[in-house]
Amino acid sequence: MNRFSADELSSRLQQGLDSLKITATAEQQKQLLLLLDQLVKWNKTYNLTAIDDPMDGLTLHLLDSLAVAPFINQSTLLDVGTGAGFPGLPLAILLPNVQFTLLDSNSKKIRFILQQIHLLNLANVTAIHSRVESAQHDRFDAIISRAFASIQDMVHTTKHLLSEDGRWLAMKGQYSKQEVESVVPAVKELACHMLTVPGLTAERCLIELVKAE
Repeated sequence: MNRFSADELSSRLQQGLDSLKITATAEQQKQLLLLLDQLVKWNKTYNLTAIDDPMDGLTLHLLDSLAVAPFINQSTLLDVGTGAGFPGLPLAILLPNVQFTLLDSNSKKIRFILQQIHLLNLANVTAIHSRVESAQHDRFDAIISRAFASIQDMVHTTKHLLSEDGRWLAMKGQYSKQEVESVVPAVKELACHMLTVPGLTAERCLIELVKAE
């Protein structure tokens, strides 16, 4: 992995998990590092993400994804616009009892995800190649995304996929009251969790939203 040894990456991952107060088994940590290794290798050919440095990938893909794990307590979760599988794949590794569906319209990214499902033996992950507007599926307990341009777009395009008492989990940078208010009164903000991602100085937050009664 470039100039970083496996031991260095493993140590940084453990430090990051400790900082996030997340417990991962040795096997889960092995899976996370294998996912990172696969991402770096595939990226050289398929340009899955702009991040090609493994240490940056560990911070911006693995730890950034795992930072929201303490706030997930649903049984079924849709990761919409998942890209190369983030946050869905790291979360699925950490939370084997949650059923994850990863949806994206980019076929090469879905191929990468399907390969990782097989390689990592992830029985709790399904990948769907589709535009979200046309996706047909049983409704989910929660819908998460860190790639949508706006909360308004996320809510508008996925509302047919969320259960009546489900939650949208919007991973964002800086909190924007104006952006949240763009979906009121149809949607109500339930909570905003400020996130501290180890190794990252930029602001991160997770906004929980529900359908208004």
